[in-house]
Amino acid sequence: MRPDLDHLVDGLARDLDARLADVDAALAAHYPGERAGRQPVHTVYVPADRFHPGLVGDHGAAALAAVEQHEDRLLALLDGDRDLLSLVRAKLGREPVEDLRIDFEDGYGTRPDEEEDGDVRRAAGDLRAALDGGAAAPFTGIRFKGFEAPTRARGVRTLTLFLAGLVEHGPLPQGFVVTLPKVTAVEQVEALVHVAARLEPELGLDDGTLRFEIQVETPQSILGPDGSALVARMVHASAGRCTGLHYGTYDYSAACGIAAAHQSLEHPVADHAKAVMQAAAAGTGVRLSDGSTNVLPVGGPDEVTAAWANHLRLVRRSLERGFYQGWDLHPAQLSTRFAATFGFYRDGLASAADRLRTYVERRDSGILDEPATARALADFLLRGTDCGALSQDEVTGRTGLDAHRLARLAHRAHGEAG
Repeated sequence: MRPDLDHLVDGLARDLDARLADVDAALAAHYPGERAGRQPVHTVYVPADRFHPGLVGDHGAAALAAVEQHEDRLLALLDGDRDLLSLVRAKLGREPVEDLRIDFEDGYGTRPDEEEDGDVRRAAGDLRAALDGGAAAPFTGIRFKGFEAPTRARGVRTLTLFLAGLVEHGPLPQGFVVTLPKVTAVEQVEALVHVAARLEPELGLDDGTLRFEIQVETPQSILGPDGSALVARMVHASAGRCTGLHYGTYDYSAACGIAAAHQSLEHPVADHAKAVMQAAAAGTGVRLSDGSTNVLPVGGPDEVTAAWANHLRLVRRSLERGFYQGWDLHPAQLSTRFAATFGFYRDGLASAADRLRTYVERRDSGILDEPATARALADFLLRGTDCGALSQDEVTGRTGLDAHRLARLAHRAHGEAG
């Protein structure tokens, strides 16, 4: 390039840096990239009055008992894969619940204030006991009543009393989040940011400690009166405190006028809402969770088998669509949650690992992967190791990459809290 053109290019580059400085800063602020650390594969919702310090262990025992009782049926659903079933059994014995949400909303219902106050204080103490005794799930939190006018005062009271009780005898646990349901306006998200900022100094918590999830279960959270995607504005109104968007299957479907018999995770209105959520969350560090199925594996062998088959299919469908987390409502759903999840990662291990090794070693192959695809391949393998579907040794053996190099390729810091 001639010297006069070098000068011209340098000048233009400086001009562009100056013109786009504000845009660059806004992009970095609004889209910081993927959140570091592990994302749980599910959230188990338990009504607050049923929570107790040993609940996680009890859920694991109940899930294993269901597997034992209907082993032949479950094994048939897994195409006879005994190795997969062994992995599931081990997970149920080791870590049956990855994320637990103590529910003071729909699962708990409306009760006299004195009764809810009592349950709040007891549940906070029981969670502290579980944490201190090593019996808690790795991720925990509560869902309180939302900030619409009829439930606002009750919701903020429950949130305040629970947090005060939880931190009275110990620190706020790592990975603790609260869930804001029935969100219908951006201002409700801003209100929770205000509440969190007020509570932190009162409870001796560091600024920014309190994080929350937004539950997407109203059409108003997807489409505003002006036609805009309000869920995107909600994410950016959270002052960095929002960690997740959780789809609410039945409230959202009912609000859209879907008959009860046809409400499900795979209805077109659900897919539309989740596609909007996915676009709104991309690049923000906010994670996605699919909702629940209320078809529970209870009753006789045929009823259990049908419910398990349905759950396996729905979990796999969510994973294939980039929703790596979902809700579980019953202990017997845990076996199929982990079976579907482990099967997803184990089925994809060979292809993902071989493609990533080819990319890193710059070898020729029939697939020309780009950096964005390599990032997705690394993230897939990290997610598989995070939940226990894959071992680090087998991933490293196939890719030649340790966990730290995988994390760098996936653009997330290894070992940090999610």
